[in-house]
Amino acid sequence: MGLSRNALRTAAIGAVSAALAAGTALGSAAAAAQPARTAAAPAAAAGIRFVDITGHGGVVLKANVVAPAHADGTRRFPLVVLPTSWATPQIEYLAQARKLADSGYVVLTYNSRGFWQSGGHIEVAGPADVADASAVLDWALAHTPADPERIGMAGVSYGAGISLMAAAHDPRIKAVAALSGWADLIDSIYSGRTQHLQAAALLGGTGYLTGRPGPELRQVLHDFLSSDLSREQEMIDWGRKRSPATYLDRLNTHRPAILMGNAWGDTVFPPNQYASFYEKLAGPKRLELRPGDHATAEAGGLLGLPNDVWTSTRRWFDHHLKGADNGIDREQPVRLKSRSGGPYEGYPDWRSVGERRHRIPLGGEQRIHANADSGANGGTALLSNALDQFLRVPPTVSVPLLPRSRAAVWQSERFRTTRQVRGTATLHTTVTSADSSGTFVAYLYDVGPLGFGRLVSNAPHTFHGRTPGEPFTVDLELFSTAYDVPAGHRLALVLDGVDPLYIDHNPTGARLTFSSPPTDPSYVSVPLREQ
Repeated sequence: MGLSRNALRTAAIGAVSAALAAGTALGSAAAAAQPARTAAAPAAAAGIRFVDITGHGGVVLKANVVAPAHADGTRRFPLVVLPTSWATPQIEYLAQARKLADSGYVVLTYNSRGFWQSGGHIEVAGPADVADASAVLDWALAHTPADPERIGMAGVSYGAGISLMAAAHDPRIKAVAALSGWADLIDSIYSGRTQHLQAAALLGGTGYLTGRPGPELRQVLHDFLSSDLSREQEMIDWGRKRSPATYLDRLNTHRPAILMGNAWGDTVFPPNQYASFYEKLAGPKRLELRPGDHATAEAGGLLGLPNDVWTSTRRWFDHHLKGADNGIDREQPVRLKSRSGGPYEGYPDWRSVGERRHRIPLGGEQRIHANADSGANGGTALLSNALDQFLRVPPTVSVPLLPRSRAAVWQSERFRTTRQVRGTATLHTTVTSADSSGTFVAYLYDVGPLGFGRLVSNAPHTFHGRTPGEPFTVDLELFSTAYDVPAGHRLALVLDGVDPLYIDHNPTGARLTFSSPPTDPSYVSVPLREQ
């Protein structure tokens, strides 16, 4: 195992441990302050009612209700339930709850179990969380003017995952808006059999600081960050139980109308797993992908600012819960916005995105020392892709200056016209390792005339149990994206062994060789939009 991996892993475990100690004190202080806050809140915010709801196993969930101003008990209104995001308090959705209530919805927001003042332990959208969601629906139908035939759930990140899981198990839910969430938890933070270090450390640290992780989550975090492969299957089984994709048959039986939104650069839940899940849904559905990182596309709307994500969410609910003829059902259901700017693009399905492929051959043989960083990397979680979203400044590297002892580099010809990359690039290559285990990360760069490369996409790949010196093939999907490569630029594929976003499994002195046998040539296949 490489020195860089040990250092990063040790730092991550240390950060989570420190957060545990701090989180205990913070949670106690927050709980002590709760009675005064709850008593004062109704007077401070007219129309908002703070309530306690008994969830699964008697756990108390802190919640609030926002009802239409004209609710007088004589009629029923559609209900929208909003579980909070990971580590956020129950006022997270207040701005959007007010807007929904003003347009005729009963809105109920609740703090997921284990966080802030809600009781219990963090279960990561496990069975207890699913049961909580049904208990919240029961309470709302009994204590608010909610219509049992018109129920929707929505949420950002953790709230998105819980909403999809609840819809799979509770047929009363007729519409869902799952924003910056996950369909496959393992494929999100363990894609390419590689631990997404920064994402896991961020979730673990904030979970300890604002909540109470249960014993099962503590064990999973420890095993994940310490690379305990002896417990890999237990971790995968734990993640599958918490993945909406596992319950696809139930969703397709219940057929709720599902809107999914995500960002191209989501470093917690990359868009590939959402797109794959979307294609398999049988009911009414819509997929929207935009520039940004995890939950950055929705953030402005949470502050009450105009926001495309929340506008789509309201239109989705208006049509599927109110029956409004607002045209959303007649629009192309797959909506993409390029990281390079421009209007939304519509497609009939995900398969139609990037139907044309451009293959870049990866000829020759290149060998790298894999346990040292070349300088190519995917940036910093939440920060780098947010900068790309707002300033169009993705992670950048000088491709000519990359040390060839640490990075394998191939470049395409210069393009005479703009190439619109849309969808999922794939890498096919032959690898020979000096060790039985190892990791490499693939990067696709847009390279300008001066040699500066702007990151288009990346993805990691880890292998175990290989015979040293024996070649094997790898097929790797890079994270889906939409990016316009200007005329006069090239595309470059770079492979190295270390990236701060991930835990690598390269032993000290690890060497990787990438080759292109005549009988099975290596290439990267880039999806392009027809122009």
